[in-house]
Amino acid sequence: MAKLYFNYSAMNAGKTTILLQSAHNYRERGMTPLLFTPALDDRHKTGVIKSRIGLKADAIAFKKDDNLFECVRQCLEKENVHCVLVDEAQFLSRDQVYQLTDVVDRLNIPVLCFGLRTDFQGELFEGSRYLLAWSDQLDELKTICHTGKKATMVVRVDDNGYALREGSQVEIGGNERYISVSRREFKEVFFGGKPIKLIDPLEKQLKERAKDPQNELLE
Repeated sequence: MAKLYFNYSAMNAGKTTILLQSAHNYRERGMTPLLFTPALDDRHKTGVIKSRIGLKADAIAFKKDDNLFECVRQCLEKENVHCVLVDEAQFLSRDQVYQLTDVVDRLNIPVLCFGLRTDFQGELFEGSRYLLAWSDQLDELKTICHTGKKATMVVRVDDNGYALREGSQVEIGGNERYISVSRREFKEVFFGGKPIKLIDPLEKQLKERAKDPQNELLE
């Protein structure tokens, strides 16, 4: 029996990597996965799903008013579809989550959704709310807060590491930084005003180190 799955986590837990690996596994067995990604996510290119480790695949870019059930049904007229995979599923509308349940219930095709549970204010995204309510199976993907505890929430911070408490729920490609934190750390940062110590990516650290002439003397 087909099921609707919701795989959720904070950021940097490898959701997109797992989605792309799942798509690869289907293709490797001669089966056809159908991939969806929100059109508003244009960080790389509209209609492309790309993970932080470099894996990528083409996908159908959907908008808020698109009918995903009809889209899958039309694709079925051209070729068999064995699985539907949805990236950034928090951006689904309530109606689209319902349409995905129809893909499962009426077309008997499994649907695997991957996304965030809550936004930078600790509130549920619309898509996540209804996926949590209507999915057959919920799976939490684990990642770690800088404190060493399990990260379950996300904060948006400024250049000094202080939480931004206002703003649009969706900030694709913005300059704000998103940090995955534990619930305890979220409360201290978002409500308590505590700054987070920002950790630069390894690549940036190496570039800065290479620019420092003192390093040449030490090598």
